[in-house]
Parts: sequence; C-alpha cells; structure tokens
Amino acid sequence: MMAPQVVSSPFLKPFFLKTPISVASPRRQRRHTLPASEFRNLTPQDAISVFEIEREAFISVSGECPLTLDEVLSFLGQCPELSMGWFEEGQLVAFIIGSGWDKEKLEQEAMTTHVPDSPTVHIHVLSVHRHCRQQGKGSILLWRYLQYLRCLPGLRRALLVCEEFLVPFYQKAGFKEKGASAISVGALAFTEMEYPLGGLAYARRNSGC
Repeated sequence: MMAPQVVSSPFLKPFFLKTPISVASPRRQRRHTLPASEFRNLTPQDAISVFEIEREAFISVSGECPLTLDEVLSFLGQCPELSMGWFEEGQLVAFIIGSGWDKEKLEQEAMTTHVPDSPTVHIHVLSVHRHCRQQGKGSILLWRYLQYLRCLPGLRRALLVCEEFLVPFYQKAGFKEKGASAISVGALAFTEMEYPLGGLAYARRNSGC
C-alpha cells in the first residue's frame, strides 16, 4: 500500500490569530503549546471528529449526512491530500473532504468513489462546528482549500453539488453554475457548480507553491 501523499503548501502552514498578550509566570507556562490556528490535511484518525461535526450540521437541516462514517474513513484513507481541516488549539472546527473524479459532470457514483490521478476534485462536504458558525470560517476555509488545490499538479477544476439556497455562497467563492445535477439524495435536488483551477501559472508563481 502506498503511503499517503505529503504535500508542502503555504496554505497548510500554521498561522496565529491576534490575541491579547499576557505574561504567565514561569511555573504556569506550558512546556508544549499548540498553534492557535492550523490548517492541515485530515487523516483517518480525524474521522470521528469529522463525522460528529457533519452529523450535527446536516441531520438537523436535511436529515441526511453527505458522508457516512465509513465513507469518511474511506476517503481519508485513499486521498487525504484532497481534504483540509481547520484546527484551533488542537480541536477541529471546520473541514472539507474531496475526492478525485474523471468525468465531465458528477454522477451518483461520485458520491462514494475516488478516482486516482484525475483532473477534477469532487468536493463532498464543507462543514463548520456549531459553536464556530456565523464567523466566516466556512468562507475562509473554502478560500484556503481552493488556493491549496492550485498547488497540486494535474488538477484543472473542482466540482460540487449543493441545494439552491447555497448557490450564492459558492458563487461568492468563484464557482459557476453548471445546471441541475444528476445526483439526488432522497427527495433533495441539487445544483452542480464548478471552479476552474487550471491556467493559473501566475497565481502559482506568487503563492509560494
């Protein structure tokens, strides 16, 4: 079995939020501290935290989870490089999971399939912890994820499906509507959206990729 791909990208480096400066006595200082805020690829060890956030976010709204726990484990095992988690003080607060796809449009099969070495990323789910919503974290994470994808060789576009009320959110991030999706979950209907990743040599040269 091949080892998971390790990706070096400026969009996965830790950064530190502005917080009030305080000085602790030497006795109270911790020997090891976690980054205030960190973006990194997810691993199968993160699957339980991912699924708990996803289940709480989607069950109350649509009654359906985009991914089951087994599917989360599968994608994080097969293509961890197409995921991104936002951690604060070591705790997962938001995440995106993607997989590879090799056809022009998404099909029902894409919901559970990863196609290696393909030019398209299918974004399955973007979710934010309930205590961190209404803070712009979803938009920030999506932006960083898309910039990160631009650093991965061979990728030309990202696809996703969403309900109609989410179309404006993804349009603000640069996605374009492709029309009604062939994918359905129960009685839910979706719109397919596309984000171009190719033809961005200038962006790559100036991103540190």
